[in-house]
Amino acid sequence: MPIIKSAMERVKTNEKASARNSAQLSQMRSAVKKFETAKTAGADNVEELFNQAVSAVDKAYSKGLIKANKAARDKSRMAARLANKTVKNVTQS
Repeated sequence: MPIIKSAMERVKTNEKASARNSAQLSQMRSAVKKFETAKTAGADNVEELFNQAVSAVDKAYSKGLIKANKAARDKSRMAARLANKTVKNVTQS
């Protein structure tokens, strides 16, 4: 633990930011996974889930949680999957 007051404040701030960032990333991953699962199962609301997943990816990018290329890659894969092209199923980390 730090001794200096400003360093202690930074530790608290960093913990809050880390929790916020991990929650946002988790939400993005969940939205993408929900779309993938629905597409595989042949659900009716695939387009709605696709829009939610794209929105979650865009939001994660705008907050600096993922880089531009990853956002574009994820959206491209989902769009190709929505269009029913053969896309290799890659697990996301």
